Amino acid sequence: MMILIPTPLRLYAGGQDAVEVAAATVSEALERLTRTHAELRKHLFTGEGKVRAFVNLYLNDDDVRYLPGKEETAVSAADTLSIIPSIAGGGLF
Repeated sequence: MMILIPTPLRLYAGGQDAVEVAAATVSEALERLTRTHAELRKHLFTGEGKVRAFVNLYLNDDDVRYLPGKEETAVSAADTLSIIPSIAGGGLF
C-alpha cells in the first residue's frame, strides 16, 4: 500500500512524499513506516504507542477514526493511507 507523507513530515521520511509498504492493517502499515523511518515515530505516536490526537489518518477517502476496525482495519496493496496533521491557530484580523 502507499502511505502519503505530508510536507511537514517529509524531513523525517528521507524527503519522500510517499512510501510503499506491505501490510495487512492500518496499524501494521504505520509500524512498518516508522520502522523504516524511525524519526517519524515521535511525530505520529504518543509515548504509549497511540496515534497522536492531532494526526488524522485517511484510508483512501475514509477517516480511520470512524471505520469499524479503526487502526486494525484491513488494507490491500491498492489502498492509500494519507497522514494529515491537524493545523490550528490563527486569529481574526
